[in-house]
Amino acid sequence: MNQVAQLYMDTEAEQRLRALIEKGLPLTPRPWLTLAEQCGMDETEVRATVERWQSEGLIKRLGLVIKHRPLGIKANAMVVWDVPDDQVVAVGRRLAAERAVTLCYRRPRRLPDWPFNLFCMIHGTQRSRVLMELDSIVMRQELGAIPHQVLFSTHAYRQHGARYISE
Repeated sequence: MNQVAQLYMDTEAEQRLRALIEKGLPLTPRPWLTLAEQCGMDETEVRATVERWQSEGLIKRLGLVIKHRPLGIKANAMVVWDVPDDQVVAVGRRLAAERAVTLCYRRPRRLPDWPFNLFCMIHGTQRSRVLMELDSIVMRQELGAIPHQVLFSTHAYRQHGARYISE
């Protein structure tokens, strides 16, 4: 069953819950209870519903969107790597395990202009410190032979979680 068909099978309370989750979890000591109160369910039902949605693949993961610029973290580098295809999974896992790497994922190359297939994000307060951290990672992980480029962000785009219901 596709996700659109599933939407119409949900109860009204579940549809309210889905709309609330799109806005993010409430910043309360018991976010599931707060959501339950807002959508007319009990806390156990909310948790069970979210778990069901995860098992059905409607919700792939729950995560945080941190607005890092107001915290002074403005030197944000996307490091793009041209990793041999037979090594990309192993290299990606090693990079993802690094303390300074906040995001790491694989994407298809867009040849001939874009040979990069592995992306990782390093956040910091100063560009020089981010570059020093990257140099340290390259040495520690023995990645000196893998071509890469560092792209510092110049603009903060609006961040939000997944959308499940069209407006």
